[in-house]
Amino acid sequence: MPRMQQAQPAISGRATYSRLLEFIEEKSISRVDIYDNGRTIVARVKVGDREQQLVADLPGTNTGLITKLQEQGVAIEVHTPEKPNELFRVLGDIAFPALIIIGLIFLRSQSGSGGMGGMPGMPGMQSKAKIQVKPETGVKFDDVAGIDEAKEELTEIVDFLKAPERFVKVGAKIPRGVLLTGPPGTGKTLMAKALAGEAGVPFIQSSASEFIELFVGVGAGRVRDIFKQAKEKAPCIVFIDEIDAIGRQRGAGMGGGNDEREQTLNQILTEMDGFEGNSGVIVVAATNRADVLDNALLRPGRFDRRVTVGLPDVKGREQILKVHISNKKLDDNITLKDIAQRTTGFSGADLENLMNESAILTARRNKKAITMDEINDATDRVIAGLEGRPLSDNVSKKLIAYHEAGHALVGTLLPHHDPVNKVTLVPRGQAKGLTWFTPGEDQSLISQNTLKARIAGALGGRAAEQIVFGSGQVTTGAGGDLQQVERMARAMVTQFGMSEVGSLAIDDGGMMGPNYSEELGEKIDGAIRKISDECYLKALTLLMSNRACLDTIADELVETETLSGARLREIVAKFVPVPAKESVV
Repeated sequence: MPRMQQAQPAISGRATYSRLLEFIEEKSISRVDIYDNGRTIVARVKVGDREQQLVADLPGTNTGLITKLQEQGVAIEVHTPEKPNELFRVLGDIAFPALIIIGLIFLRSQSGSGGMGGMPGMPGMQSKAKIQVKPETGVKFDDVAGIDEAKEELTEIVDFLKAPERFVKVGAKIPRGVLLTGPPGTGKTLMAKALAGEAGVPFIQSSASEFIELFVGVGAGRVRDIFKQAKEKAPCIVFIDEIDAIGRQRGAGMGGGNDEREQTLNQILTEMDGFEGNSGVIVVAATNRADVLDNALLRPGRFDRRVTVGLPDVKGREQILKVHISNKKLDDNITLKDIAQRTTGFSGADLENLMNESAILTARRNKKAITMDEINDATDRVIAGLEGRPLSDNVSKKLIAYHEAGHALVGTLLPHHDPVNKVTLVPRGQAKGLTWFTPGEDQSLISQNTLKARIAGALGGRAAEQIVFGSGQVTTGAGGDLQQVERMARAMVTQFGMSEVGSLAIDDGGMMGPNYSEELGEKIDGAIRKISDECYLKALTLLMSNRACLDTIADELVETETLSGARLREIVAKFVPVPAKESVV
């Protein structure tokens, strides 16, 4: 007789245990099936002229129930659960640990060589550097504007990659590494791509931060991978962006000489030093923190050449603007030279952002072309932040007008100060009003007279408040000015030797605290205060002797809210001759 299956018959209803007992008393049950080790019963019950199956849950003990059913001659079938296959039970016991072990092996293989150092013969344990290999970058030197000096530095590298035999014949060796340094946004990465594009060689790009991993040895393995690929594709250019992430001075890591960053740096040093003389592999690295790089990385034979990619001058900015307006529609009255002259200190990325913000403002104002108004507003937005609500309080507006007029008038009357570009009472960012100055092109050489003039100009706002409203009514509006004054005066004393303390460059010690004596510290504090007091007195003197001019500027500011530099000098010229601005150097 075949074995009955565990599957339950179709159920047409469900009953409570008490209802089931009533059916038994009525002798309406003809057959029962018991499942789940005596916990569930399915009874075939005759109700009227039809028969149906009902299911009910049984209590723990069913001896009396079974006896009653037997007395009535009810057919009883007990269905016992099938025993599981012993093989499946064993497999179930080992399945979970096996999955854990397989997962760990997979994660280990994904993390590169890990602590095994990329042991040979172990598949999947080799490191996989995240690099991009581009056979052709599509960027040429003509696509990079505003940094002609850097282009000239890299021209001979292009010549070598195109025709290395010329150099080999005379015993010349091409530089193994080129370090591009300069402020952020000046086009270092773009210049590296242009170098590869101009030479027509493959370009392998990676970021130094991608070499840093949790396990010691992973970064070194990735360095080996990237240089192995470079040698296979030679001649080519390997570009490592932000190399200061791994190229910092050694010996400062938490793990001494064994931490991951230092091991990665050591591998780079080894790979670069192991190049053959004319292997055709050139390493180009970029950083804006060249001062923190390890000396072994900068020595000849590794990064032989350092190319400075600095901020563009006015001619360079004009060339960069030509690149970024190629897909934009400009008004006929706009001249790129005017924009370039106002954007002193802007990098290539800043200029690209400026033109994009101008285009956004043009679209918001439903104009068909970018005008000078959008460019001026975008310049103010990039430098100082979003425009706030105009001032409605006449008292505050008058006070801020005198404050900004003080800055502008002192800056205009001092011959060594930068010329005023614009004065406005329109709030931007945290500032309630702003006075814009146009600094000279070369800010690497600034004279002592110019620094003192800038300090006096910064204190002109506080001086105007004191003269007009009295010492007791000066406000917190000069907070930012005073911080700027302290920075400039401290730099004059401790960095540039422009005080009675002497021609000394004094290190403040950084986080470790000052590394000079208390006596010298008192002299430094005294010299800083003397410079500040002297410049504040100069500002007070200028404003008191030109009070009528100060009142006129403030009144027009309250009325118009914005004055151009030309209009300001026109007002000043009615009261006193405007001195010609001398060079800052």
